[in-house]
Amino acid sequence: SAFRKGLRGLRGGRYVFWVQPGANKTQIKQAIEQAFKVDVVKINVANLAGKTKRRGRFVGQRPARKKAFVTVASGQRIEALEGLI
Repeated sequence: SAFRKGLRGLRGGRYVFWVQPGANKTQIKQAIEQAFKVDVVKINVANLAGKTKRRGRFVGQRPARKKAFVTVASGQRIEALEGLI
């Protein structure tokens, strides 16, 4: 599942975050460095389109989301997320 894939990255210093769809890589880097006091080495982002969902004859749209894959410097960790694995 997607959750397990995100947890596998924790061992390599790679973390996954949902971010604001309008945020760019520079803003994400600054926010992560300020919030968790780590050095960000690399950021990859994925824009996920909202799915169309139906309930009977009613059609709706889930919101689009953005996922950020953040790699921190070697030897550093985000302590708040380490207890998950």
